[in-house]
Amino acid sequence: MKITSKTSNEISFDDFRAQILKDYTIAFLSRTVSLLGRKEVLTGKAKFGIFGDGKELPQLAMARSFKNGDFRSGYYRDQTFMMALGLLTPKQLFHSLYATTDIEKEPMSAGRQMGGHFVTHSLNEDGSWKDLTAQKNSSGDISCTAGQMPRLLGLAQASKVYRLLDSLNSNGFSKKGNEIAWGTIGNASTSEGMFLETINAGGVLQVPMVISIWDDEYGISVPAKYHTTGEDISKILSGFQRDKSSNGYELIKVNGWDYTALMHAYEDASDLAREEHVPVVIHVVELTQPQGHSSSGSHERYKSDERLNWERDNDCNKRFREWIIESNIASEEELLELEKNIKREVRIAKKEAWSEYLSTHKDHKKTLIQLLDSAAVNSGNRVHLTRIKNDLIAIDEPIKKDLATSSRKALRYLLGEDSQEKLALQKWVSNFLDDTQPMYSSSLYSEFPNKATNVARIKPNYTKGSQKVDGRVILRDNFDKLLNKYPEILIFGEDSGTIGDVNQGLEGLQKKYGKIRVSDTGIRETTIIGQGIGMALRGLRPIAEIQYLDYIFYALATLTDDLATLRYRTFGKQKAPLIIRTRGHRLEGIWHSGSPMGGLIHVLRGIYILSPRNMTQAAGFYNTLLKSDEPALIIESLNGYRLKEFMPDNLGEFCTPIGVVDTLKQGTDITLVSYGSTLRIVQKAAKELSDVGIEAEVIDAQTLLPFDINQDVLKSVRKTNRLLVIDEDVPGGCSAYIMQEIVEKQGAYKYLDSAPQTLSAKAHRPAYSSDGDYFSKPNAEDIFERVYAIMNEADPTNYPQLR
Repeated sequence: MKITSKTSNEISFDDFRAQILKDYTIAFLSRTVSLLGRKEVLTGKAKFGIFGDGKELPQLAMARSFKNGDFRSGYYRDQTFMMALGLLTPKQLFHSLYATTDIEKEPMSAGRQMGGHFVTHSLNEDGSWKDLTAQKNSSGDISCTAGQMPRLLGLAQASKVYRLLDSLNSNGFSKKGNEIAWGTIGNASTSEGMFLETINAGGVLQVPMVISIWDDEYGISVPAKYHTTGEDISKILSGFQRDKSSNGYELIKVNGWDYTALMHAYEDASDLAREEHVPVVIHVVELTQPQGHSSSGSHERYKSDERLNWERDNDCNKRFREWIIESNIASEEELLELEKNIKREVRIAKKEAWSEYLSTHKDHKKTLIQLLDSAAVNSGNRVHLTRIKNDLIAIDEPIKKDLATSSRKALRYLLGEDSQEKLALQKWVSNFLDDTQPMYSSSLYSEFPNKATNVARIKPNYTKGSQKVDGRVILRDNFDKLLNKYPEILIFGEDSGTIGDVNQGLEGLQKKYGKIRVSDTGIRETTIIGQGIGMALRGLRPIAEIQYLDYIFYALATLTDDLATLRYRTFGKQKAPLIIRTRGHRLEGIWHSGSPMGGLIHVLRGIYILSPRNMTQAAGFYNTLLKSDEPALIIESLNGYRLKEFMPDNLGEFCTPIGVVDTLKQGTDITLVSYGSTLRIVQKAAKELSDVGIEAEVIDAQTLLPFDINQDVLKSVRKTNRLLVIDEDVPGGCSAYIMQEIVEKQGAYKYLDSAPQTLSAKAHRPAYSSDGDYFSKPNAEDIFERVYAIMNEADPTNYPQLR
């Protein structure tokens, strides 16, 4: 694209001069923060530093074209951009370096993320949405290279949806779809599959996103020739260039030190994306990285002297400064005075941030020293307590860890003693830990009254005329009710649209509700999830379909790094209530019968994981989730779509509770816990066990994250005194998780008369065909024999050995 020389508004020289000097002020301020921030890391005050030096000018240009309602999905070099928008101050950046846990002082994550990770607050204090069109927005950053790209696609697609669906209430979320999603990425990270998948999907969807590639020709120590064919990502992307006969991208290449060209490039890109919804890539070249990649390494180790000299000569701030003087916008003396004042401002900000960070710690230290001193007076371990106290006194700048460690160790030396001073110290330790732990552990899930686990059960209603239908019909008709009830719902995925998904759970719904609300996508699981995250961040209620559970691994990085951590890493200031719909469990073969639940449970903390045994339960989960605002993964039973179930009369209304188990059969001899498709086999085995006098209590876990918040399994084990967890995951997988929840967390070990056991699939993936299923996963005979063996061990007289 040819860059025009137009400007949006003709302004006087004085206004032009003021604008230039304001930009230079921000650029120099940002650079000074970067330089001083690195020193803070080297002195040990901060653990790690990664800064935006060398990228200041293009970020100023991007900020100039960024409007209210727009969203950024960027990476950890964008501090100048955030400062230019007034969304980040030097003091706040230093607070992030020190990991201050006060969200008012460190608004990016309250100390949970490294510096350089930026966010704006989308939610009010009660968890409701702010007016996102009245503010400039940044989605919560993650460190993972190119991990910001899938989300960018969804942020941009939301604008398209709001523009095309007139019936949708967009108040607070969009103004006629005129918002742009702005993405930023380093040149080396364009080698990642997430970047290339997003580029392809964005071109297909024609969504308003502008992607800036900051190109300094390196990825840490590795030069571009090892990252990109031909060392030029613009050439690689040239095939995506739109023309008169086909859609695509506008591609712009601009030097990162050329202030005027950058301003024009971003203005042109903004106009095109905002007005016509054409995606744009701006490849910003000839950038530098003055301090190397991060505080963990020096670029002098891997760059030649020639390259280092070139970087010094072509530093964007240096070239900007020279242009200002040459253009008679300001004199050398004026800039020196400006720079001196900025350096003073940054030093003051750093000092104040460090003082504020330490202030509460020092107050706690003072109190703790007094408690230790009092406890030592009459203690038999006075010497040891005094040593702990003196060691704490010697720490001039204590952190929370120092306080916790000193106080908890002191209690060991008071074992067996009884005094008011000991009680005071115990109380202080308990209060300190109770107050401090939430600073690091809160907001993994919603903590507001409308959280999903608070949605009450509403049972399906049946009448004498209720008919039995295929399970997929219940899903289909329930989705029909939901699409009609919630205009903000969008369902999309591979084969979800025209054919109504591979199992017909969406049959006919695209024809009824249109291609925007029920749509097909390409085969690209990562960006399907990215679409969902981005649209959910902007007030829509997406249901992203992953065709089979096995395929979720293509999207696992985006799920675990982005969606699962979003509420946590933003300290509850952003939410993305995405529902992921998929199907799995027992069917045929290695890749269409997956149940990798243990892995998902461990890496997706922050997302509800629901595994309904039938389609009525599944429909109830969708109904429940749409009354709340939290993300969830629903895994429908792949072999249950054609099984007959009674059609409820209250479709779209009945709710399956989250975190609550379901007891399917009462029993007195042993508690059997399972979920999903395996439950049908457990129920069959339980009936056969009754024939030999063993009455098993059968419990459906239903939801794996969270598991049994009412501790109903514990109540069962109190009655039966025996426990077997049956699971089609690999050994040590989900069954081990469930066992820990019951035996350790619920305390069921106190009521067991036999060793608790698990029965899982074999360690390999399931083999093909019915025989492969039988010999790979637990079957009814396995369950019968394992239960019988437990009873034989307890009572060999009444239950003689079977084999």
